[in-house]
Amino acid sequence: MPEHILFLTGKLAEKQLRRTLEEMEPEFGYTVHQLGLTVAALMTADMIRRRLKDTFGADRVLVPGRCRGDLETLSKDMGIAIERGPEELHDLPEFFGKKKKKPDITRYELRIFAEIVDAPRMDIDGILRQARGYRKDGADVIDVGCLPETPFPHLEEAVGALKAEGFQVSVDSLENDDLLRGGTAGADYLLSLHEETLWIADQVPSTPILIPAKHGDLDSLDRAVQAMRAKGRAFIVDPILDPIHFGFTESLVRYHEVRRRHPDVEIMMGVGNLTELTHADTAGINATLLGICSELHIKQILATQVSKHARKAVREADLARRILFAARELNTLPKHIDDRLMALHERAPFPLSRDEIDEIYRRIKDPSYRIQISPEGMHIFNRDGFHTATDPFELYPKLGVETDGGHAFYLGVELARAQIAWQLGKRYSQDEPLQWGCHVEAAGPTIDPHAYKPAGSTLQKAPGVHDDSRSAVVESRRSKNDHPNPLQSQTVVPGAPGRSFPEGEGKEVPPGGASDTKDEE
Repeated sequence: MPEHILFLTGKLAEKQLRRTLEEMEPEFGYTVHQLGLTVAALMTADMIRRRLKDTFGADRVLVPGRCRGDLETLSKDMGIAIERGPEELHDLPEFFGKKKKKPDITRYELRIFAEIVDAPRMDIDGILRQARGYRKDGADVIDVGCLPETPFPHLEEAVGALKAEGFQVSVDSLENDDLLRGGTAGADYLLSLHEETLWIADQVPSTPILIPAKHGDLDSLDRAVQAMRAKGRAFIVDPILDPIHFGFTESLVRYHEVRRRHPDVEIMMGVGNLTELTHADTAGINATLLGICSELHIKQILATQVSKHARKAVREADLARRILFAARELNTLPKHIDDRLMALHERAPFPLSRDEIDEIYRRIKDPSYRIQISPEGMHIFNRDGFHTATDPFELYPKLGVETDGGHAFYLGVELARAQIAWQLGKRYSQDEPLQWGCHVEAAGPTIDPHAYKPAGSTLQKAPGVHDDSRSAVVESRRSKNDHPNPLQSQTVVPGAPGRSFPEGEGKEVPPGGASDTKDEE
């Protein structure tokens, strides 16, 4: 028999949930149960425990993605699996399409050499700090870059300090003496040797990266390969990637030719010649170059982060290598595996159409402001009106918050986020920061779905302010309660944007302001 799933929701989302499920025409059976609250955002594990009296013969229960509380314990107590669904209702079709086949991106074969380009001008602590940052972002080998005609008296000390902290190390120089010193100090790799400098490999155990003796001369590279094979030594070859308009296409052809000539050799590609020397966002450049590496089984890249626009190149390469490895293993396109390389635009930025937002507006009965975006612009609405604009400044005179600094600040922040999301084509979720993929780390710790959000800064008491009046809190709820997206699942106390209560304390206040309603908790 097909699986039977019970979907729990709130009044505002019920109709849309039913319509979405009908359009999906799922293979499983389902029941939609409205749990007796208006906004699905206020659903909690304790509320489910108190209110859910019948599971309608379901095999499992699916609740909104941001439902708060301990669902594992609840599942054990109620004798049925209770799980979170997607954070956005409109992502439900994709959620079921991907749930059982989410690609594994923990695996990869490509190693990242991350270059510290100004090492001679840095002290040991500075070198170690940058190396730790590279390692955090995914680097496998720290490349100590030497500079032409620049003394590097602490090269040996730098290599030793890096090795002492467990790093694999390469030394990168055009000077033979630097390479000898680095190899003697214990460097694992040397960049770079050619057929006329292979004698260095005879004096140190480091693995050399081989390049053509003359730029583009693959025959000289072949001879270096043959010589290293004759010695029984490990090596990596690098035909050299050239910048755009300075031989880029021809250099790609060289990589293909080297792989044709030597099907089993280890190859390196220096991606910095494109990421650093092209003023374009580096995530796409990295993804494309690592796609070439994936097809040619190139298992090493040399990455740099010199230019400010390339400051996340190592982190991007780390994610790209995982995505591309998974795609190749699954024999599929590098799509729908992980979206974090897409910083500016998202696949489905507008989950609701203008008509669907209008439908939500018509059902709103309280003064809480909701903010949504659609292709037409930003929409802010409550029971008293619906306003649309593409510039937040057009909305300010219509919101009635001139004398309420905290509320005005909150709405200003949210509308600024909404405008950025609308302009770029990104997802906007009220009360949540915009997502920038792998490029921006979360401002705080990862949200624990079992916990409740602390009070937002606009609701925290200023130093020296004493507030022991319960009525003041109720009055605040009456005048400026800001609910999140009614189709999302986030626990926020109306009237206090960003503020949440411990389990069981927060109650949704109806339009009249009473706090003892039986309908909302």
